[in-house]
Order: sequence, then structure tokens, then C-alpha cells
Amino acid sequence: MQATVGDRIRMRSQSGASADGEIVEVKGQNGEPPYLVMFDDGHQSLIYPGPNSDCEINPEA
Repeated sequence: MQATVGDRIRMRSQSGASADGEIVEVKGQNGEPPYLVMFDDGHQSLIYPGPNSDCEINPEA
């Protein structure tokens, strides 16, 4: 998984709930996790999506 600052991310839980946000910092090398994300509800979190994570990254528009 690779991302750049400004990309949008959607994380889904097993219950079907989702959280959308914008990647504000890429802390890994070559666009890899972890990512600092500003979620649409206003909170920030450092996330570590792995290969089995149910998340998708959409490049910035």
C-alpha cells in the first residue's frame, strides 16, 4: 500500500462502519504506512493499515 499527502483514505470495520479522511503525513518510506490521517469527523490518528486491512486509498483530486 502506498500513499501521498492529500490522498483520501476510507477504512472499514468488520461491522460495516466506515471512516473517511485525508492523509496529512506519510511516515513510512516510499509512501508506505504508517499514515497520519485527519478524519472527516475532525480527529487525527496514526494508522498502520496492513495487507489484510479493509481500506482503500484514492489519490488526491
